[in-house]
Amino acid sequence: MATIKNFEELEVWKIAMELCTEVYNLTNKELFSKDFALKDQIRRSAISIPSNISEGYERDGINQFLYFLAISKGSCGELRTQLRIASNLNYISNIDYNNLNEKCLSTSKQLSGFIKYLRNYKLNEKNNKLQIQSVNL
Repeated sequence: MATIKNFEELEVWKIAMELCTEVYNLTNKELFSKDFALKDQIRRSAISIPSNISEGYERDGINQFLYFLAISKGSCGELRTQLRIASNLNYISNIDYNNLNEKCLSTSKQLSGFIKYLRNYKLNEKNNKLQIQSVNL
């Protein structure tokens, strides 16, 4: 049985943090930084991904955790759309677009897998620890 003591141990959260950092670095580039609306929105989408993972983890119960994981997954889709817009406007290179889009897709797939995993397993939250136990279905 695996025990997760805090959300920082979740692999999907770590990957989402890396994605968020890369988006912040990318939006500091000169061309991109002049479009304040898109820069702000793309950063909000990126920061929403790990933030919702952590918020859901800290909430009470599996249903709220799953809800926030779904919001995080939705933010991945939103970010992919905004990256496409930035690419279409030539704010980012095709290489940067492809790299970040692939990371968004990967993060979204990991969130989907984690959501499916949590739906198939029972959570026992005790002493601020997430204990994942197998359930026979």
